[in-house]
Amino acid sequence: MNKKVLVISDLHIPYHHKDSFAFLSAVKKEFKPDNIINIGDLLDFHAINMHDHDPDLPSPGDELTLAREYIKELESMFPKVIEVESNHSSMVFRRALKNGMSRQFLKSYADFLGTKKWEWIDDLVITLSNGRRCLFTHGKAADVLKVSQTMGMNCVQGHYHTKFLVSWWANPDNLFWGMNVGCLINQKSLAFAYAKNFKNRFILGCGIILHGIPRLLPMVLDDDGNWIKKLV
Repeated sequence: MNKKVLVISDLHIPYHHKDSFAFLSAVKKEFKPDNIINIGDLLDFHAINMHDHDPDLPSPGDELTLAREYIKELESMFPKVIEVESNHSSMVFRRALKNGMSRQFLKSYADFLGTKKWEWIDDLVITLSNGRRCLFTHGKAADVLKVSQTMGMNCVQGHYHTKFLVSWWANPDNLFWGMNVGCLINQKSLAFAYAKNFKNRFILGCGIILHGIPRLLPMVLDDDGNWIKKLV
């Protein structure tokens, strides 16, 4: 177990890139991962976020209806997934807390999305097949290397849509790494209008850990914004 760990982050369903599922299907076929971890922002919840809601995007109910259909498709591809808590996906519970509502009134993620074997947890630490520990978190700091050094173990995070990298550090006894896995969103969606003036382009892709060694898998697009249908 944990010989091949697929790490996905920041789909922001239903505002994900239209080719992201095809890309993930190709990754699954190529690497046959034995553990799938989504490190956050599976859902966007734009309609109930803490900022302005664009009136030309779906209402809260319509957004959830759309999201459920995509989740069914993703669940058929990955029947068992560990989902790590994050700022967007936890929006329902954050809204409830802000308005003084007890969690006793709320459904779980599995209940309102209809998933069967997906598990939602806080930050996750697992032991990889080479015996080294690894932290999976949505995003604690812009510099993933500092997170790894603070925790004293390997680290994977998302959240930072423009960061797609693996960095290494060492102490006298061991070699460690930190990985940022980018995102899989449609940057042109109105849901990301806040980033329209950003000079940096969001980087699409995911990460895989093969026998304890991290590897980035970019989702390369052509000039029209379509996935090239090839893993590089």
